[in-house]
Amino acid sequence: MTEQAIPFRTGYIAIVGRPNVGKSTLLNRLIGQKISIVSRKAQTTRHRITGIRTDPDAQFVFVDTPGFQTKYKSALNDAMNRGVTTTLSDVDAVLFVIEASKFDARDLEVIKLLPKHRPVILVLNKADLLKDKGQLLPFIQRMATQFEFHAIVPVSAKKIMKIDVLVDVIKPLLPEGAPMYEEDQVTDRSERFLASELIREKIFRLVGDELPYSTAVEIEKYEEEGNLRRIFASILVDRDAQKAIIIGHDGDKLKEISTQARTDMEKMFDCTVYLEVFVKVKSGWADDTRLVRQFGYE
Repeated sequence: MTEQAIPFRTGYIAIVGRPNVGKSTLLNRLIGQKISIVSRKAQTTRHRITGIRTDPDAQFVFVDTPGFQTKYKSALNDAMNRGVTTTLSDVDAVLFVIEASKFDARDLEVIKLLPKHRPVILVLNKADLLKDKGQLLPFIQRMATQFEFHAIVPVSAKKIMKIDVLVDVIKPLLPEGAPMYEEDQVTDRSERFLASELIREKIFRLVGDELPYSTAVEIEKYEEEGNLRRIFASILVDRDAQKAIIIGHDGDKLKEISTQARTDMEKMFDCTVYLEVFVKVKSGWADDTRLVRQFGYE
């Protein structure tokens, strides 16, 4: 009797949760390399980021969504929330990410958005940070009693703990079908987009707590010449005082942002990068629907 071939599976998986629970770090671990920017500040992810993982018997297309915004209302936050709900309507499975042993009103708001007709896996991230590991099992039992999840999987995205277990839980949920992307492709986002995200990541990491939320990054010009990329970008802020903070004393802060972003671009794109970054004032851009769309927020 001949062995039956294992069918290839391929499908879309949404990664959702409130801000700052580690969704982008989880995506990067699932893919095996950095494609989504990360910082300790909430609202780092503003766009839907697609990450692609191809195994011998399956292709996983993960969609990292912005953290669902309930605290402040603006054209930018409205656009990000629409991105979350649109993604959830067209996936094969959902990873709902919360912090291990923590569940609050913000998580409950996200649960209300989860599709009833798709399997939802509860991912308990940052499980390595639990001081009392005995808290975990009662918490899992409580969540399983209160809500209908397909599975509950504790992980640590930062420590790469139980990521393979999560992949094994997802795989049977994907429909049979041919791969949608090339085997070595890890994202459907362009280098131009990824360049803007890397600059934005450095702003989040290198300036004060409030300022990053008033900034956007626009790639003015992107040129390819063999193994060289010439990138001209603008950081957009609300006020002149914010522009001064981004530039820093004698331009030191802007130079630091540019240098770190260029270094990461060269690693990500595997080429030489020439990067120039400017700072411009566009007052009230986050509340201007036209500008929000212009900067690529849906």
